[in-house]
Amino acid sequence: MCGIAGWIAKPADNLNEAILASMLKAIAHRGPDGEGSFVARNAVCGHDVFLGHRRLAIIAPEGARQPMEEPACGLVLIFNGEIYNFRELRKELIGLGYSFALDSDTEVLLRAYQHWGTDVAARLRGMFAFAVWDASRKRLFLARDRFGEKPLFIHEDQRGLFFASEIKALLRVPGAHGPVNLDAVWDYLAYRYVPGPKTLFAGIRKLMPGTALIWEQGKVREVRYWSAPDRQPLDKAASAKLIAGDFLARLDEAVSAQMVSDVPFGAFLSGGLDSSSIVALMTRHCSRVNTFSVGFEEARYSELKYAAEVARTFGTTHHELVVSPRNLIERLPALVAYRDAPVSEPSDIAINMLASEASRKVKMVLTGEGSDEILGGYPKHLVERFASGYQVLPGYVRNRLIGPLAHALPFGFRRVKTAVTNLNIDDWRERYVRWFGALDAGERERLSVLKLNGTHAADAPPFDAAPGNSTLRRILYFDQTSWLPDNLLERGDRMTMAASIESRVPFLDHELAAYVSSLPDNFRVRGLKTKWILREAGKQIIPESILKRPKVGFRVPVDQWFREGMRDFLLEHLQGCSSMTRIYYDPKVLDGMLADHIQGRQNHEKLLWSLLNLEIWRRQYAHI
Repeated sequence: MCGIAGWIAKPADNLNEAILASMLKAIAHRGPDGEGSFVARNAVCGHDVFLGHRRLAIIAPEGARQPMEEPACGLVLIFNGEIYNFRELRKELIGLGYSFALDSDTEVLLRAYQHWGTDVAARLRGMFAFAVWDASRKRLFLARDRFGEKPLFIHEDQRGLFFASEIKALLRVPGAHGPVNLDAVWDYLAYRYVPGPKTLFAGIRKLMPGTALIWEQGKVREVRYWSAPDRQPLDKAASAKLIAGDFLARLDEAVSAQMVSDVPFGAFLSGGLDSSSIVALMTRHCSRVNTFSVGFEEARYSELKYAAEVARTFGTTHHELVVSPRNLIERLPALVAYRDAPVSEPSDIAINMLASEASRKVKMVLTGEGSDEILGGYPKHLVERFASGYQVLPGYVRNRLIGPLAHALPFGFRRVKTAVTNLNIDDWRERYVRWFGALDAGERERLSVLKLNGTHAADAPPFDAAPGNSTLRRILYFDQTSWLPDNLLERGDRMTMAASIESRVPFLDHELAAYVSSLPDNFRVRGLKTKWILREAGKQIIPESILKRPKVGFRVPVDQWFREGMRDFLLEHLQGCSSMTRIYYDPKVLDGMLADHIQGRQNHEKLLWSLLNLEIWRRQYAHI
């Protein structure tokens, strides 16, 4: 796990080794174990090549320095991530006549590119973002992993192409960003995160997951080499004879593959089904596993007792951490800076605190992230099945009767209110966003005074699923191509790398995802049960009390904190004279929402958290 940065561009006085060093310094937290750079002047067509690397040593810590060069074939590689099948690829490449000096996934990746060229990404099993300078072909090749576990940001201008693991590194390049991207702000008000390829910085974009970028002779093209398997309709010939045991064996294999490490490792443990399953399988392969859990001072939101039960069951060395509102206020600005974007979920801060605690003992952790998006684990995956039937009801019944009744329900009926509100949205593109988002198009029109070009409708998912898909597969595909990479995985990467620790997610093994996608829908959602196949498989490995308890989720009680300990902090940022984003909104609408929440009439926690974080982000980049 590392950080990479570099460019291929025409020579300029302000594009030099000092700029590359500054870029690497900006992402030093991603790689505290070493730094390296490569420079080739006038490499091709009057362009210079600059490549830089910061290293967090997980595999072959004493070797595999980067940039890794192979002068004989003119290749230079910088690499962020882990290739879990590197030993299988190494064996295959040895059979093809290649030799190796190290037991390192970096060297295997270099040889794999040497043999397969631009088709290499499809051969990899892992999480990665990397760049290869291929001098013999005068080509710069970039690639990002399938689900977007590892980040890669791009800037292009008349000088050339610039890239980095984090936006903060690109901001060190003179002229690499423009003003605030107001189109992205508009999207942010809907999603609560910025959907790719946009960022909040004009001129900087994300390389999309499952995509490679190729620079040749001054021309740039992007090639999507993989799409999540739920994009396609289920093959009607798929066998339904597959059982939970097959799934468990495949998940176990993914866990085992991701435990490859030459440094101490552990797991984040919430005590829920997902992380408990990962820990249970880890203890099959290692007798000493460290587990780390975070809880809250408010007992009703804390899962520490469940995590402790799982830790006792499997004999892990267990560590606990308790978070308070004060921790959020103290850490939030710094973590917005680490993310280069608003912190979209309050739980991000708890995860960062947990990562900081874990970094005292280990350098890598496995987590249960991605399970819900692959297996269908959210209430919306149940409710969406009824969307078409509900929308047969006359509009006046839905909007004038059911909607207002649901809106009038008190705080405790949050999920019922959300379900009814969302089912009243006919356009599935708006509805999918609204499940976890903040505002639909009409609500944004009422709140925001931004004047933008083009449509104000929520963007369609970046790679839309087949229209003939089931409702479950369609919403899962949206989750896998938007909510997951642009929110959860971005969160996981930044909050752990800020503490110089690596996180791995076995549920997002692409071979496991393909297997699950080949099953009929009822292997994921059956009746009122979500993640059915994991629950069935879990009967073999985890306590019954964990299997049967309701899903709590990693929920931070921010609704209560906004009315109590964080009230003044919230109001100063959104109503104070120093607010930089208040000009984006109709003040009467905004102030009304603040009053409704603080006085307990409505729960606007998701929206208010988003607006607070956008304001913190804007203050940090006041110069743009």
